[in-house]
Amino acid sequence: MIATILRSAGNPDDAAPEWKEKLRDGTSVLIRPIAAGDTAIEREFIERLSPQSRRYRFLGEIATPSRALLDRLTHPDPAHEAAFVALIADGAHKREIGVARYCADRDEHNCECAVVVADEWQGKGLATLLMRHLIEIARQRGYRRLYSIDARDNESMHTLADFLGFERQTDPNDSTQVLHRLDLNTATSG
Repeated sequence: MIATILRSAGNPDDAAPEWKEKLRDGTSVLIRPIAAGDTAIEREFIERLSPQSRRYRFLGEIATPSRALLDRLTHPDPAHEAAFVALIADGAHKREIGVARYCADRDEHNCECAVVVADEWQGKGLATLLMRHLIEIARQRGYRRLYSIDARDNESMHTLADFLGFERQTDPNDSTQVLHRLDLNTATSG
């Protein structure tokens, strides 16, 4: 699957790969790269998050995402970014229940990553599943390190990062935040 994703990244003629995964409770979810046509489901996903989950994801208050933010989130640059969404069937439609992404720094060695899962789907292994795919893609693309900047009180993220092998330190620029770092050359994620 990873090889298929790597081959299709950046080639608009290739269909985006998608696959099913099972959560710890047995629920089947569809995982695929985020697409330009996902603006509406991404907006709905963000708006359905609790205020605390939105604060943890964006490190600030956001109620309704702007068009510019939605465009940025749904149009990743395949040369420097990757993003996966998790979807479930919701009647005749698919509903986004989680997303993980990375964006490479200018140095091309490090990537900032983020993951968020809908509140009612937390604790079922979805964040771990999404992050494992993200880690593998970053590793295959030759990046050296993944890092995230998280709120100091985001215990769920600290637990996930610890499980995946990230190291943690207080953000030297903001004591209300922590940095999680994963060396991709030596790490074996949870």
